[in-house]
Amino acid sequence: MRKLVIGDIHGGLKALKQIIDRANVSKNDALIFLGDYVDGWSESPQVIDFLIELEQKQNCIFIKGNHDDLLLNYLKTNTYSNEWFNHGGSSTLEAYKLVSTAAKNLHIEFLERLQNYYLDSKNRLFIHAGFTNLKGIDHEFFKPLFYWDRTLWETALSLDPNLSKESLYYPRRFKLYHEIYIGHTPVTQIEETIPINKACVWNVDTGAAFKGKLTIMDIDSKEFWQSDTLPSLYPDEKGRN
Repeated sequence: MRKLVIGDIHGGLKALKQIIDRANVSKNDALIFLGDYVDGWSESPQVIDFLIELEQKQNCIFIKGNHDDLLLNYLKTNTYSNEWFNHGGSSTLEAYKLVSTAAKNLHIEFLERLQNYYLDSKNRLFIHAGFTNLKGIDHEFFKPLFYWDRTLWETALSLDPNLSKESLYYPRRFKLYHEIYIGHTPVTQIEETIPINKACVWNVDTGAAFKGKLTIMDIDSKEFWQSDTLPSLYPDEKGRN
């Protein structure tokens, strides 16, 4: 059985289907989704429908992303912020005009049971964004940081690779887990297009919300597969660009 981790989808169902096909995913594989299933491309409701159906067929772990939390708030209250609207939410709002009340209720149920993180038996942490408490996830005071934090990735990027783990200056957060898998901040921001490893952190968000690709990666072998670029799959849309 493989454990496969999947980066931020952002409404790109066509890309999701591509990577599942290209990685030759079977029912024996475990799929770990890092969150942000919605906001960007036009198929956010269809992505959630697909994931609900997929988990009936095989082992799936769904992590909560910040955009998923924003959508949940909208579906439950019918209100939203301008910030969400301007950062991918507009396409989601438009798409949900065609979704029935029954389907919306199923989506609310799905979104409400998303996990803040997943820690496997090999001390590998899967989380959408990060955490800030130096003692780890169990001690995080403000839980939304699990899907909003960017300091974990920024610290990993700025860390001197020659700094010894025994140094007093080595970040304590990087000593707690064998590996940490995140999304949230696209690696395209540092002009990369594939999963990037810094310290013990693997960033699997390869910019599918914007002009990049969606990625699925085998966490043991580190082999990965990617979709076509999202603008090429949705040529008449802008995504979050």
